Amino acid sequence: MTIAEATPELDAEAARADRAFLGHPKGLGYLAFVEGCERFSYYSMQTLLVLYMVKYLLLPENAAGVIGLDWLKGWYGGIEGQPLASKIFGDYTSLVYLTPILGGLIADRWLGRRATLIAGGAIMALGHFLMAFEGAFLFALLSLVVGVGLFKGNIASQVGELYGPNDLRRAMAFQIFYIAINVSVIAAPLVAGTLGEKVGWHWGFGTAGVVMVIGLILYIMAGPWLPADNRPSANAAARVSEPMSRQDWLRVVAVLTLVPVMAVALLTNQQIFNAYLVWADQHFQLTFFGTTLPTSWMITIDATASFSMLAAVAAFYVWYGKRYREPDELGKMVIGSFFTVAGGLCLFMAAATQGDGKIGLFWPLMFHLFNSIGFAHILPVSLALFTKMAPRALNATVIGIYYLAFFGANKIVGEVGTWYATMPTTSFWLFHVGTAVVGLVAFLMFKLFLARRLMGDPVPAVA
Repeated sequence: MTIAEATPELDAEAARADRAFLGHPKGLGYLAFVEGCERFSYYSMQTLLVLYMVKYLLLPENAAGVIGLDWLKGWYGGIEGQPLASKIFGDYTSLVYLTPILGGLIADRWLGRRATLIAGGAIMALGHFLMAFEGAFLFALLSLVVGVGLFKGNIASQVGELYGPNDLRRAMAFQIFYIAINVSVIAAPLVAGTLGEKVGWHWGFGTAGVVMVIGLILYIMAGPWLPADNRPSANAAARVSEPMSRQDWLRVVAVLTLVPVMAVALLTNQQIFNAYLVWADQHFQLTFFGTTLPTSWMITIDATASFSMLAAVAAFYVWYGKRYREPDELGKMVIGSFFTVAGGLCLFMAAATQGDGKIGLFWPLMFHLFNSIGFAHILPVSLALFTKMAPRALNATVIGIYYLAFFGANKIVGEVGTWYATMPTTSFWLFHVGTAVVGLVAFLMFKLFLARRLMGDPVPAVA
């Protein structure tokens, strides 16, 4: 039993007064590091997955040993090669973001967040280690889907509960949380990506499993500094059984309304791990002074830009907020969508100006810069908004619903990625620009016409 379980009210007050980690509760530091380990493991897998399939696993001499692959090909209509890899990637990454709803329900109704998260971390580690066996490839993906589902929503919901309803540190806490994620995404291609491409694919996947185990140990050690577990007890059961208010239901409606909008808005960002990497591997100029860089390092470039822009955007709004009225959450998401559109146009320009040679890195780098500014305006802000709107009885479940946006985005990414082999590259990226425009217009319409009606009292702006 943690201190939080023994004296939840006193511990909540102590946690809110705690400023041991960069002016935030010590628990935030632990949660950020644990999430960093989990994201290192996940993005190691995501970075290597398509390249591994296209360049090794799905080659005829290797594919025959993968249990269940022939059945899966039949399910997909007999496609092969890059389109098959894109479909598998899309279904895997979309299911990873669908299962957190079930993980949230398990935590809220039965096991509590702590036990659910620990089980998820252990199953994820198992999945990474199963990647060492080519025949178990589909079982490894299944383990990772289940593990992430149990883990993902149950850690983000704990970040929000470290703060009181009116604590202005909450939004900055999610900025810090996302910075930890981006540090991991920077490191994952450099470590696991390099090992996978240069030493052996299984070395990369094995490294991901080891880091996941480290994160699991850190989480177990962090117990005394985390919010009270939500494992059902006599009192908790009474609280959960209370009917939700009309305002609670309106907030759930707002959450559900935003999910498909975000799915469309995220499409360009999520395509980075799929067709973009195949395109980069085939057409980018990655050879310098006789040395060819691993294609997976493009993910490190993206993560470095994301990390830098998260810090820069947060610092900008601290400065801006002292002088002018800061945009609210939806206002920032509209601004971010403009940058996402600009990033997609950079990919179009890279394809349009290629000629007969390789593509230089100017336009790809500009894409990562603009896309990362858009990311900094949309992802942390939207997650903070969802945690604030979530009714207490459905806290972890609503965070699981948030990840439905990623389910939808990655499902579309898998389908759209199959077009890469047959569609002109310029048209391929213009389609992505169009989806970013759709997201921009939808966020704007939501802000202007629906937000106040669905949410009731306006949600305070992110500080």
